[in-house]
Amino acid sequence: MGRGKFKGKPTGQRQFSTPEDILAGNSTRPRTFKRVEAEYEEEVSDVESGEESEEKTEQSRKGTEGLIEINNPNLVKSKNLKAKDVDFGRPTELSRREREELEKQRSHERYMKLQEQGKTEKARQDLERLALIRQERAEAAKRREEERGAKEQKKAGARK
Repeated sequence: MGRGKFKGKPTGQRQFSTPEDILAGNSTRPRTFKRVEAEYEEEVSDVESGEESEEKTEQSRKGTEGLIEINNPNLVKSKNLKAKDVDFGRPTELSRREREELEKQRSHERYMKLQEQGKTEKARQDLERLALIRQERAEAAKRREEERGAKEQKKAGARK
């Protein structure tokens, strides 16, 4: 039967149902599939029946489930709005993240306006640094002019 020294698994080989077996009801699939299929068929018939569905759900609940109303705070209910119910005059409410993002953008724009006007501490420091640099460059340019003038005078004095 088995080859080699190892035994086969006790579950045996897989068996697949043919379409004919499924139609005849002789298939060898597990019972859990039948149970899931039966529940699906009940849901389909419940949708069609309407009022009967409420009675079935109350009877199908086990134990104290029928007596206790359960409200799950984490359950997100879908908000389906019809086109005729939409109010365009009312502003839409933003989520916390969106509000924070808008506030961040506004504060950045405010800061940049103050920066351009030179009213922030960083802008003042930048303007002071810029004034020092301009002063140093003006002094350096003046020195270069004086040196050029001195060189030209030496050349003119040497030519005479």
